[in-house]
Amino acid sequence: MHAMLNTLAPAIDDGEFHTADEIAAAVRFADRHHWLLRRWLDELTAEGCLAYDPARGYRAAAAPPEPTCPDLHTICADLGYSREFADFLRSSAANLTGLAQDRVRVQELLFPDGDMLTAEAAYRENIISNYLNLAARETVAGVSARIAADRAPVRVLELGAGIGGTTDEVIAGLPGLPVDYHFTDLSAFFLNAARERFAGHSWMRYGIVDMNRDLRGSTDRYDIVIGANVLHNALHIGEMLHDLHDLLNPGGAVVFVEACKANYPLLTSMKFLMSAAPGATHPGKEDIRQGARIFLTEDEWCDQLRGAGFTPLLVLPERDHPMFLLDQRVFAAIRD
Repeated sequence: MHAMLNTLAPAIDDGEFHTADEIAAAVRFADRHHWLLRRWLDELTAEGCLAYDPARGYRAAAAPPEPTCPDLHTICADLGYSREFADFLRSSAANLTGLAQDRVRVQELLFPDGDMLTAEAAYRENIISNYLNLAARETVAGVSARIAADRAPVRVLELGAGIGGTTDEVIAGLPGLPVDYHFTDLSAFFLNAARERFAGHSWMRYGIVDMNRDLRGSTDRYDIVIGANVLHNALHIGEMLHDLHDLLNPGGAVVFVEACKANYPLLTSMKFLMSAAPGATHPGKEDIRQGARIFLTEDEWCDQLRGAGFTPLLVLPERDHPMFLLDQRVFAAIRD
């Protein structure tokens, strides 16, 4: 929150009210990141750091409290994150104005010199990712075994597979099963790295897929669709889930990982990777987020799945599990 306020200081330090557009102009926020600025304004207002008047806009109100543990390395270590990931968060905060203005790209900070070590720390080598990836693995394994008893090979599509953190666990749970695994992402960078990483798996194939553009009308059919921290990038959640429903064979499943609450460190780092606003205007229909939020709640995801023709199978972790407090979930649903 301190980093957000420091970035917005040129626009709000005068103590006057300013509209979101005026703040964007004063800070020189890149147009494509305006959705993220609105998210910051919402969160800072909810925290009491900004005051909001519908007629006049926003003004500075109060500084956020200082953290009880200012050592970011200690905080990250407690959650199983590496020093490299702590350095990435610190670097993102230090370069936040540059990120907002598109003078600095978050990819430069996340993949320094093309190194995936920091990204590995974010998506694999920490407590919550270990739990989520293992839960996804066991869920996919169970669904695959059921499907393989009726038809083979089991056809799997992974969207936004990235560095393959979830992929590693999922394929470890599929030994001996006949599988056709389609690893996809928006970036050839990740596809090239995956070809090397999974070279020993001849049943894996690779391709660039944009879920906001390439799913509707596709003649491909799958038994399982996987997405780890990617489905919230849909311009319209309901339409995207309908598209996934149409891609799946009857009895097929969608298995995905999603955060269910805004995470401030991600709002000042990873979310700059999203070049278009989630919940942006979709022709003829209004997204559940109405352009004002990134994430859905657990109940909202389940409602959207039902509305798209799925039956929710499970949501993990359950409420009494220690990991529940970290606000990330594994969802699984069966195509009706």
